[in-house]
Formats: sequence, structure tokens, C-alpha cells
Amino acid sequence: MNEQYSSQLLEKAVNEFSKLPGIGRKTAMRLVLHLLRQDDATVDAFGTSIMTLKHKVKYCHVCHNISDTETCNICANPLRDNTSVCVVESIRDVMAIEATQQYHGLYHVLGGVISPMESIGPSDLEIQSLIDRVKAGGVKEVILALSTTMEGDTTNFFIYRKLKDEPVKISVLARGVSVGDELQYTDEVTLGRSIINRTPYNGN
Repeated sequence: MNEQYSSQLLEKAVNEFSKLPGIGRKTAMRLVLHLLRQDDATVDAFGTSIMTLKHKVKYCHVCHNISDTETCNICANPLRDNTSVCVVESIRDVMAIEATQQYHGLYHVLGGVISPMESIGPSDLEIQSLIDRVKAGGVKEVILALSTTMEGDTTNFFIYRKLKDEPVKISVLARGVSVGDELQYTDEVTLGRSIINRTPYNGN
């Protein structure tokens, strides 16, 4: 046991919390000590919520967003425009776009972007399911809302090449989103305007 810790249980808990993204050991220690100060019911509820999330959460069979049911509440909403599909990298991007309240269509979560440096190819993403979704009919516009990075642009181009012969409009967010920015960190006003002012994508 590290001499810094008076308890192996404390050290183990800190080690686990520090594995979370953005959580260093000092922050992990604060979180663990905070939980120790809470009553049993609060800590039990915290632990149960994490276990329930892990074992019961589903992914929408249509768009691959996180859901409590087989079809997420966005895809199941009859008031959404099902002729428009916004393609995003991650579930956090869905949340960012929804926060703008400027988009009322459906989504398609790729689960990442093409990145040879990280050995992520098209087959590792939900690209084929997007193509199948478009070919099934009913989709009139595909909005490419990926991060304005080299990997995002590469993925945009790959999808464009796969869909260019389909009877569907392909558009991309207006470049109000700065080059190199990740969508989830763009402010709501800028992101909302980029969606409204989206432009046709021709592979350039």
C-alpha cells in the first residue's frame, strides 16, 4: 500500500476514479472523500445508477444514440422531420445540437471518425448502416455535422463518395464552426447558426 494512504480501500477507490477522463488523483481523492461523507442511501443510489446504466442502457437500432428502449425518443417522435438525417461523431454531439433547438430532424451517430493514425477505418464506424438507411428511401437530406478536423473532413468525403449517386441532398455545416473545432465544444448560438446556414457538400 502507498504510504500516502491510510486505507487500502481508500487507495483502490481513488485509483478507480482517477481512471475516468479528465480526473486526476487530487480530484479523485476529493470525490472519494465526498462520497465517504454522504449517508449510505446516497452512496447506494450512486452505485446503483452506475451499475444500472452499464447493464441496461441500449443503443437505438435506427440512429445508434443511447436509449432506454430499442428506439430512442428522437427517432420515435412523430413530430420530428424523418426526411432529414444529421450525421454526427458521438452522442455528445447529439446533445450539443439538441441544445440549440434549431434542428428538428433525425440523427445518425457514427461512433467516431475515420482515423488511420488510431487504426479506425470505415468498417469500425456506423457508416454502412447510414448508407443502408438512405438506400431504404425516405431520406431527402443528409447533413454532415462532423468536427472540422482532418479526420472529420476525411469521413465527410468518404460518406459523400458512398452517397453521391443516391437521390439525396448532402450538406455540411456552415463554417461558423472554426476549423479544428470539435462540435461538442462549440457554443450553442454558433452551432445553431451553422445548422441553419448549412451549405451543399460537393466533396471539396
